[in-house]
Amino acid sequence: MYMKKTLVAAAVLLSLQLAAQPLPRITVIATGGTIAGTAPTATQAGYSPARLTVEALLGQVPQLASEADVSGYQLCNIPSQAMTHDIWLRLACVIDSLFTGGHCDGVVVTHGTDTMEETAYFLHLTVPHDLPVVLTGAMRPATGLSADGPMNLYNAVMLAASPLARDRGVMVVMNDYIFSADDIVKTNTVNPNAFECPNYGPLGTIRGGVPVFFRKTLTRHTSQSEFSIRKLSGKPLPHVEIVLSYANASDIQLNALIDYPVDGIVIAGVGNGNFAPSFMTAIAKANEKKIPVVRATRIISGGVSSGLEDVFPGQIAPGCLSPQKARILLMLALSQTDDPERIGKIFLEY
Repeated sequence: MYMKKTLVAAAVLLSLQLAAQPLPRITVIATGGTIAGTAPTATQAGYSPARLTVEALLGQVPQLASEADVSGYQLCNIPSQAMTHDIWLRLACVIDSLFTGGHCDGVVVTHGTDTMEETAYFLHLTVPHDLPVVLTGAMRPATGLSADGPMNLYNAVMLAASPLARDRGVMVVMNDYIFSADDIVKTNTVNPNAFECPNYGPLGTIRGGVPVFFRKTLTRHTSQSEFSIRKLSGKPLPHVEIVLSYANASDIQLNALIDYPVDGIVIAGVGNGNFAPSFMTAIAKANEKKIPVVRATRIISGGVSSGLEDVFPGQIAPGCLSPQKARILLMLALSQTDDPERIGKIFLEY
């Protein structure tokens, strides 16, 4: 009898201790996108993105109230094809301020899927904290039949609230999978299973609200990055453009960008970063003007290695970064240095 009473008392004490533990504080920053979109009917293909507020989004997931102390912040309300550098800088500043001030334990950013991978990678390199930052969105509008946004938002908050999510860089949660910002690519225009990490696979998955990790990101990010938002605030990002190579491509666009001039160029080449022969003269002109040129590939997996054809002085191989992510890294590198050797080393480290 004594033993039974002791066990009951211990169980009661444990439950009281668990009940007394504060819920993790998560801030949801809304930027718009399909997750905030609406349509006249639940089955209509066409819809208007970026209509619902962050309060409306959170209201769709009442289950979060028992899992986390969730607050909302409306940064903007746009379709993600309208994303700008200014919004990126503001977003990174807000996240830095939240973490520095001790206002939350994790951040979730709701975002349109079209440029989600770019925003995630920018934050991956500029938010100087180990606390979780998770992006999520939806492929179906909030009013759609079987909308995917509420579950994606629930999973994103659960990930941001987990101690296991710390020091893993910025992540994206979509369709029950956890993706790393450095490798995630959108691979389908309409299907809810629209994202992949084509080179390394997903970081993990969400099972019943619990994150299960398969691997870690090994390149430099967040608190180990030299591109803290605190160094970037108050000045525009360098101007870097992407040029696509294809059969019989001319050098018109490349020459126009060099003459403009831009600060850097990324070539979205074919195969292992190869490009049309017509580019070679223009690239030589870029070298003369000290405009760095990165050789990326339009192929979604495999990356670009250092053993390249048509070698030119000062060329930079971005590894497995997509052209759009190579553009972001080159912008950030140019914000710190114009030394070609140092820029090349940055692409090896990130």
